[in-house]
Formats: sequence, structure tokens, C-alpha cells
Amino acid sequence: MVAVYRHDVHKARMRGHEHAEETFRGVRVNESVPFGADRDAALLSRPRGEPEQTVDAHESWFRVSLLTGQVASSVEPVSDIGGSLFKVVRIKDPAALHAAWLHATVPSLFSESPYYPYTSLKYHTLLVAALLDNYRAGVSFDELFLAVTPSDGDPAVVPHRTVVSTSGFALHVTSEPGDRPAARLGSGPARLFADVWARLPEVPFDVDGERRWRVLDAQLRRVRSWSVALQFIEEYSAALAPSPLDGAGPGGDGV
Repeated sequence: MVAVYRHDVHKARMRGHEHAEETFRGVRVNESVPFGADRDAALLSRPRGEPEQTVDAHESWFRVSLLTGQVASSVEPVSDIGGSLFKVVRIKDPAALHAAWLHATVPSLFSESPYYPYTSLKYHTLLVAALLDNYRAGVSFDELFLAVTPSDGDPAVVPHRTVVSTSGFALHVTSEPGDRPAARLGSGPARLFADVWARLPEVPFDVDGERRWRVLDAQLRRVRSWSVALQFIEEYSAALAPSPLDGAGPGGDGV
């Protein structure tokens, strides 16, 4: 599982796979991912076939934020990108590596491809890890669910299965949803996040009580790309969700 979190380091170094190096500061990187997990995760967020430029004048690996429309590097500056990147690839323990990526900022600065600038390297990688961990357990794609737990759920984070963790809830890709609200991913990997989200029997926030959550829910029912949607959840929750110590907060019903 360690290799999963290092396989696309070349993208964070703004290099295509054909120009990828085998090591980064002495750490083995850019290894292939077995069971087709990388390919399947890519199909969750990008169209099949030859890529085409979708945003005029944007040829950078830096991601464009769906929330603000700005390039991510200008929204969340990281003073030492190489050093921060090294911190999230040098870890040897697989579970600790997953936890580091789940809360890391630097991989969220980059897209999966300059041709698809709203996609997220961070969430592509977490999806690859979730698919690979399930495939290794003998689970096929059509047996997978998107499952939800609130922050006080047990457990809130599952190594290699949790793909988003906010202060209020976590999302997981798993074949064992238990009694959590869950929806099947579908018969094969495709850009259908909005469809899966719409089929959840229950969303993990108070849509009826606060407009901020109705806005998030409505947006997630439109976004097809998985890595774009998961990155949007992270950004939206960080920017507009109130602190637990706040009353209304900046994202209250006035948003």
C-alpha cells in the first residue's frame, strides 16, 4: 500500500509520467499500481481516451478551485512544496501514510492532469488507495459502496478506505458499509459521483436546518468527477463550515 501514495509524485513535480523519475529525495516513487486500481480511479474523475485542454490558457499542474475559481497555489500557499511533499511520501507505515494524505495540503494543490485542472491529485490518490485495498481483499468494483459516518461514528477513519475526513463527517469506499448510510458505486468506474451522492439514503449534515448545507448538497448532486467532488467537500467544509465553538459562523444562513 505504501507505493500507492507515492505513485503519482511526478504530477506534484509537474512532470508527465514519461518524464517521471524513480526516486524523490531517496524515496522510491512512481511505481505502477496493481489490479488496475490507478486506471479505475482515473476513470472516476476523468473521461476515457486522449485528453483535451478544457480550460483556455491553463496549462499548469496547479489545480483550479471549483469553490473560488482561483488557482489553488494562490489560495493555499505552501512555502516549501518540495519539503511538504517529502513529508507525505517518506512515511513507511501504510496506515500513517494514509492518515498523512487524508489531512495533507500540498497534494491538494495539484490536479490529476493539466487537461483537467479542477481534478485533485490528493483525492485521486486516496481513491486509488481505497480501490486497491478493496481489490486486494477480493472485492470487485461493483461490490463497492460510498458509505458515510458522522465525526463521532465508530470508526470515523478507516486506513485506506476513508477518502474524505472533515470535522463533521467522513466518507469511505468499502464493500462493508454496515448500518451506515451508503450507496453502490455502480457496475464499473465512471464519472458519476453526483448519481452516487443522490442515491445516499441520508447525507451527513443538516440539509433542512441550514442553507450552507443545502448549497453543498445541491452542488454535490451536480459534480460528476469524483476527485473534483471530494476536493470541493474539503474546501467548502474548511471555508464555510462553522467552528464547533462558533455560533452561526461565516457560512451561516446568510451565505
